[in-house]
Amino acid sequence: MRALASFMPLRWQQFNALTKPRVIQLIVFCALIGMVLAVPGIPSWPDVRLGAIACLGIWLVSGAAAAFNCIVEKAIDARMKRTSWRPTAKGELSDRETLLFSAVLCVLGSAILYIWVNPLTMWLTFATFVGYAIVYTVILKPLTPQNIVIGGASGAMPPVLGWAAMTGEVSPESLILCLIIFLWTPPHFWALALYRVEDYRKSGLPMLPVTHGNEFTRLQILLYTFVLLAACLMPFIYGMSGWFYLASALILSVMFCAYAWALWRNYSDELAKKTFKFSLYHLSLLFAAFLIDHYLPRSV
Repeated sequence: MRALASFMPLRWQQFNALTKPRVIQLIVFCALIGMVLAVPGIPSWPDVRLGAIACLGIWLVSGAAAAFNCIVEKAIDARMKRTSWRPTAKGELSDRETLLFSAVLCVLGSAILYIWVNPLTMWLTFATFVGYAIVYTVILKPLTPQNIVIGGASGAMPPVLGWAAMTGEVSPESLILCLIIFLWTPPHFWALALYRVEDYRKSGLPMLPVTHGNEFTRLQILLYTFVLLAACLMPFIYGMSGWFYLASALILSVMFCAYAWALWRNYSDELAKKTFKFSLYHLSLLFAAFLIDHYLPRSV
């Protein structure tokens, strides 16, 4: 009995690791921001309940996609220091166990979204699952160095899912949020790929630093941060956010550009790590600014 008691928490940890919890937290957070922005003013109790149910459904389907990704990439993960600890890469969980786990999460999450949220959110979330798990992981990632750019469309969907959950529609506002994440994704991942280039070279994946070199990748990061800065101003220009968001977006985006500029001018692995870490702060704080701004009084 004691052995079983110690085995169950370990097993839970292994299955939980398949869902890539840190990534899922950011996905659900971005979806939550879409939900909040879709509801004018203070949300009612039914809005809060609907949002909580939608977050659960999105979390489950996103976790299913992450687990499926672990099956497809287990051989690649085993060759990379960053991912060699994953249960599938270490052989701690079989393909059958992982596939069953992924299927259960996907079916459960889809059912929750279809029954208690709305069919549109379910289909959009399922399409995101297919886009990430199949189109990106199976097809694009091993095929082209532009995998992150094209595949970033699925990762950019959470605000659209959140907006659809609360309103039953896809609005221009949600697509602006989607665009911001879409443009944020390449410089975020390429900064990681720069200082993990040997890992990616061993894996055989055609990541941009492997196929086009360090200098070209750094230039692409810089150019994308400039375009991202412009995209981050769109919510204010469109009228969906106020001055607090604008100030926050400018500060965060200029800082991201400064990191990218420094990286382009004088590369070091340490600076690439700092750029990657700041990119996480950039997106998290940007969407937090959306949340705060939404509840601040607007000047007439």
